[in-house]
Amino acid sequence: MSAPSTPPAAADTRPPARGRPPRLDQTRTVEAALVLLDASGLDALTMRRLADAVGVQAGALYRHFATKQDLLTAMAERMLEGCSAPPSDPDWSGRLTALARRMRTALLAHRDGARVYAGTHSTGANTLGFAETFIGVLSEAGFGPQEAARTALTVVHYTVGHTLEEQAALQPGDQGPADPGQLREAVTAGGFPHLTAALPVLTGADFTAQFEFGLGLLLQGLRALHRAGSGPAA
Repeated sequence: MSAPSTPPAAADTRPPARGRPPRLDQTRTVEAALVLLDASGLDALTMRRLADAVGVQAGALYRHFATKQDLLTAMAERMLEGCSAPPSDPDWSGRLTALARRMRTALLAHRDGARVYAGTHSTGANTLGFAETFIGVLSEAGFGPQEAARTALTVVHYTVGHTLEEQAALQPGDQGPADPGQLREAVTAGGFPHLTAALPVLTGADFTAQFEFGLGLLLQGLRALHRAGSGPAA
């Protein structure tokens, strides 16, 4: 007697399982935000557009970034990656110059980078590492903790402010500072002899030369104070 045949398995009529939404990764999200920033600028960077870029619902972003300012802080922290390594210049003022240049380069690497950075207060390793290196250079040169901190803030604020103006003048489609022809015409027609003599600089677009000039003034003052054996006045 033969064994009873096994009945055929019933067809699986369940609908196929939907794929899980992508796991939200903070590092990947910040990278996507920087890509959107470079493509469209800060004004077009919204939480909704970022959510679409990483394939999640907009509300999911708020698990990592409670506000857009939190996102900008994380982006600013990412911009300073690699900036904290101690410069090799043997002179302390040369090391400060290198750090300021490094920061400007990092902000210029992204469209509206200085706008993103301004007003953020990251406590991440990149930001704190950069500040530690900067203040460490000053401390080793003989400046006290307060003077070193104030000097660091002064140089950082100068660097961010200069880069803000630089990036505002060089938005896509612009050729340099706002309408230099209009400025030249207004100055020459208005009888401003000192401004007329300064027009080549005022209407120029050599932002690196201007940055280096201002940074040089700051460092010149610091060197003078250092030679005098006293730090900046509180």
